[in-house]
This record gives sequence, structure tokens and C-alpha cells, in this order.
Amino acid sequence: MKKTLARGVATGALAGLAVVGAAAPALAAPGPAPSESDVVIVDEPDTSDLHNVYTVAPLGVPVLGLIRSINAAPGKLLPTF
Repeated sequence: MKKTLARGVATGALAGLAVVGAAAPALAAPGPAPSESDVVIVDEPDTSDLHNVYTVAPLGVPVLGLIRSINAAPGKLLPTF
């Protein structure tokens, strides 16, 4: 009984240490606030090369590329003789 209790306490302590160790980056103190001179202006991304079947997404998903990929999957998975 004492051995089981000791194992339970040790397991609980190790689990607690793991949780605290994993939470340490989230609990870290923030650095100084950036000033207005530190603001970074990000330009729009270059989308000039996004006009192929796999990147045009009228419904949020590249539909034509998805259909082509699904149709090509059996040929890539099954061996050819």
C-alpha cells in the first residue's frame, strides 16, 4: 500500500512538473512594449504566379486541382504492370 501511494505521489509530482514546464513560455513576462518607431509595414504578398489550376480557389478550395489530385491518386497508389 505504501509503495502504491509513493508511486502515485511521484507520478503526480512528475506530471505537475511537466505541466508547469510546458506552460513556462506562456507564463513568461512580456518584454517592453514596442514604440511607434518599431512598427513594421508589411507589403502585400506577390500573387502574380498564382494562376494555375492548383491555386485558383473560387470556393475557398482549389476545386479543379482537388479533382485532378483525387483522380490521379489510384494511379499513384496502385502498381502498374
